Amino acid sequence: MNEKFYQLPEEKQLRILNAGFRVFSKNSYRKSPMNEIAGEAGISKSLLFFYFRNKKELYLFLMKKAEELTSQTLRASGCYGETDLFEMMYQGLLAKTDMMRKYPDMSAFALRAYYEEDEEVRDDLRRIIAPYTKLSTNKTLPKLDPSLFKEGIDLNMMYQDIFLASEGYMYHMQQGGRIDVDKVVSDYRKLIDFWKSLYLK
Repeated sequence: MNEKFYQLPEEKQLRILNAGFRVFSKNSYRKSPMNEIAGEAGISKSLLFFYFRNKKELYLFLMKKAEELTSQTLRASGCYGETDLFEMMYQGLLAKTDMMRKYPDMSAFALRAYYEEDEEVRDDLRRIIAPYTKLSTNKTLPKLDPSLFKEGIDLNMMYQDIFLASEGYMYHMQQGGRIDVDKVVSDYRKLIDFWKSLYLK
């Protein structure tokens, strides 16, 4: 990547990033044309190639950016420091939805890229994803006080159930096109209240 990309005004960087996220989220890697990305970003195709030598470089840069932004945003939100499981989940959700407002197609892009099998990018994608899949923050049960929960509940099973339901909900929302962020916040608040009534004393 040409370092001149980072010398662009933030607003123009954002336009290019969001254009890439949008076009790659709608199509496979092979079927995502650079001229469409340039058009979405409001720049010429030649200028896009000035910042990124080729489509592969742009695609892998976007994947790295998506992973980095997600990790940084969640850590900055303070959700991992929460001792209340449900507050941790809600704070994490608010951080993610703030990110969705700024990068509306990033999560759909990341999901599609995660399953991309094109030989040109597949191995590089796996190397980018590997360090983040080793971070088991989302899947590993945080330290919980069993006395707060109803007797007989398997806390590991409960957390896995909540995690998978959350993942399934977001996947379902993404299938409908661009996510309605306000609806996600409202729906998830209701889900959290339901889980609290189900599991807490």
